[in-house]
Amino acid sequence: MKSILLRVLLLAGFTLVALVLFLPSTPLSTSLPSFWTKNVPKIVLGLDLQGGTHLVLSVDQDKAVENHTQRIVSGIEGVLKKKNIPVKSVDKKGATGLLIGYFDGSNMDAIKKIVSDEFQMLTLESSSDGRLAYNLAEGEAKRITEWATSQALETIRNRIDKFGVSEPLIQKQGAKEIAIQLPGLKDPDRAIQIIGKTAVLEFRLIDESKNPFSALSTGAPFGSEVLYQLPSSKGGEVMEKTPYLVKREVLLTGDALSDARVAIDTQYNEPYVSITFDANGARMFEKITSENVGKRLAIVLDGNVYSAPNIREAIAGGRAQITGGFTHEQAADLAIVLRAGALPAPVTVVQNVTVGPTLGQDSIRGGVKAALLGAALVLIFMAIYYKVSGLIADFAIFINIVMLLGAMSWMNATLTLPGIAGIILTIGMGVDSNVLIFERIKEEMRSGRTPRSAINAGYDHAWWTIIDSHITTLITAAVLFQFGSGPIKGFAVSLSLGILINLFTSLVGTKVAFDVLNEKLRLKTISI
Repeated sequence: MKSILLRVLLLAGFTLVALVLFLPSTPLSTSLPSFWTKNVPKIVLGLDLQGGTHLVLSVDQDKAVENHTQRIVSGIEGVLKKKNIPVKSVDKKGATGLLIGYFDGSNMDAIKKIVSDEFQMLTLESSSDGRLAYNLAEGEAKRITEWATSQALETIRNRIDKFGVSEPLIQKQGAKEIAIQLPGLKDPDRAIQIIGKTAVLEFRLIDESKNPFSALSTGAPFGSEVLYQLPSSKGGEVMEKTPYLVKREVLLTGDALSDARVAIDTQYNEPYVSITFDANGARMFEKITSENVGKRLAIVLDGNVYSAPNIREAIAGGRAQITGGFTHEQAADLAIVLRAGALPAPVTVVQNVTVGPTLGQDSIRGGVKAALLGAALVLIFMAIYYKVSGLIADFAIFINIVMLLGAMSWMNATLTLPGIAGIILTIGMGVDSNVLIFERIKEEMRSGRTPRSAINAGYDHAWWTIIDSHITTLITAAVLFQFGSGPIKGFAVSLSLGILINLFTSLVGTKVAFDVLNEKLRLKTISI
């Protein structure tokens, strides 16, 4: 009797906890106390039910390799300049190669030694006509392309987390694509701008040795290039883009940032982005400004000059400003991408599908109707065919669904349309388990056993058959979860939870109901 009471209390306790977890995710949440709805995790509707945006982005891996090569070119220029080794030029050749033009043989030997010691990712291809031709070492380009996609995935995830989208799905798809699902997103265009912005922030000195307009016609001096400040609108007047002659050497990058926030310029009442460097970045920024007082420092983002203020004194404290005639939303978006970090390469949108909430509501209604109709037919069949035992099975199925929805709420799981299909399939699995048990009990009754003995033997003999069928289905669900996309994962989650809970309700829930009836009524026969 104690064993029966313990199982009844266990069953009732799990059911009560499941109801407490599940009810805040239903329309009844409006009539529940606020402390209940606020402190209990809820089921999140997936993209196909809630509406939102589905994006597939392609990472430009070739550009990642090209950018890496360009950084090596800048690095070689900086090292040669620091060691006072004159060269004609250092230029990128294709995506993976570079050419160093030298004056004489003594320079060539010194250049070779520096590249060999400090740029080991390069291999010397040829040396002739006053030029050294280098290429990325074997396997280096492949490593960069693989790293670019993985790094882009993490950076995009950071940006979306800061953007505030609930339950996003971000995963790698193929070699260079990233699939993104943003449920409930109201402004997909803004999200695309934030996600796709490369956001490479650099601090470089302005080259005052030549007029930028002259550099456009005659060419930039060695170690410099012409960049533009994009046109902006101030006071209703549209400004034209302005050329700047900027040194190639990057003094500081956005990797040294610890924070970026929107602030308001009290003089002009315009928003700007206030950036804060980490400890190392603050020291470097102070050193840069102290060594270049009187010069102009260009703040370059994605190859565009946002501002080029004059350095009047050393700037301590690790703070700087990015201005550019922003709206508040533009400044906020720029702050988000700077905090999240730069993408290693540009990304392009290859698929952009927006699911409206109306479609989601139709899917919910259709799915709920299908689930209710399927459940009703199953429950009616069980009650008619197996009589009182069928009603016990119906009770177990009801408890199964309540516990499943409670578990999904507790896990803050995402419910998708295939997930609803998984719940319907769980009902079928629950019925299947009870059918196996009931048919075994009927066999035992035909062999002359007493009701109590037949029930115990039926559960004992059906035990391993039920375990085997559930384990094989669970393995399938695990594979679907591991390799499937968002909706398929939703199906796998609901199916896996349903299978595990069904084992409990089928083998414990119905058994305890039979035991209670037998204990109270001393059954002479079983209505089965």
